[in-house]
Amino acid sequence: MEDKYHYPPEVFNLLVDVIPLLCKSKKDVIIFFRGAGVTDNELSDLSIRVDTDRENINKYEIARTTLQRINEKGDSYLKVRREIIKRVVEFEDFSTCWPADQLKAKGLVSELRRVVNVKDSFTRINKEREQEKEARAEETKIRIQEEKKRKEIIVEIKNEFFALFALDDKPQERGKLLEKVLNKLFSAYNILIAEDFKRKTDGAGIVEQIDGVISFDGDTYLVEMKWVSKPLGVEQISPHLVRLFGRADAKGIFISSSGYAETAISECKNVLAQKVITLCTLKEIVCLLERETDLKVFLRKKVQAATLSKEPFVEILS
Repeated sequence: MEDKYHYPPEVFNLLVDVIPLLCKSKKDVIIFFRGAGVTDNELSDLSIRVDTDRENINKYEIARTTLQRINEKGDSYLKVRREIIKRVVEFEDFSTCWPADQLKAKGLVSELRRVVNVKDSFTRINKEREQEKEARAEETKIRIQEEKKRKEIIVEIKNEFFALFALDDKPQERGKLLEKVLNKLFSAYNILIAEDFKRKTDGAGIVEQIDGVISFDGDTYLVEMKWVSKPLGVEQISPHLVRLFGRADAKGIFISSSGYAETAISECKNVLAQKVITLCTLKEIVCLLERETDLKVFLRKKVQAATLSKEPFVEILS
């Protein structure tokens, strides 16, 4: 036999003999093969003959023809060949067979179980199953390791972030550290940072202004954070809105250390008719880190509130 992955003669002949016994009708044989993954390319002409010329075709011809066709296929049909054997050797309810066929069917299934356990075809099946099992175990191990590493990074981010609150008298130092923390925060949740968060200053009494660009759920977001002592008003969020309208497809995320004035929230509501903008607070970020909430889930809730409920500021603290 040139290809050990195909049915050897003993297995092939046993399948030809037993499958018709396990299926009461010709249509049942077709259904059996379809259920195992055989496509209409191999079955359509046989199905038509069953419908139009059933007297001149029997269950054994259907089984032999189908098995011969899939046995000639390459590795792409290995899964189907394996599934057919699996379904036969695991067959247990012989009450579904014709009464006169039950004992013979039991004997052939038993013989097939014995044969496949010592043939290359079944060895490959067992090997493939073990490889799949090992691959799944390895994937699980990698996921666990990645999650453990991510949690360690988040703990590190949390400690660095909380340390910023002790730097009220050192705004410049805090601003530089905040850049790093924000970059780490988004990266830890596999949110693509298109443009790193950078500290900027202006002459309007803003102590820190951190800007960056992220890619999230297929959309681009301009992100701005301001650490100030009073709720932000329209004049303080307007520059961000202007930049937002300067990028045709961009959406906006604003983070404030001190909340927002009603005038700012109202202005953002007006903007929602044309642009998606969501307002966040530093308090929300603190709660997120304390509870180790998924940042992606948090952002999706904020964006959903803005797009569906037309509410740019819905505070999420739990």
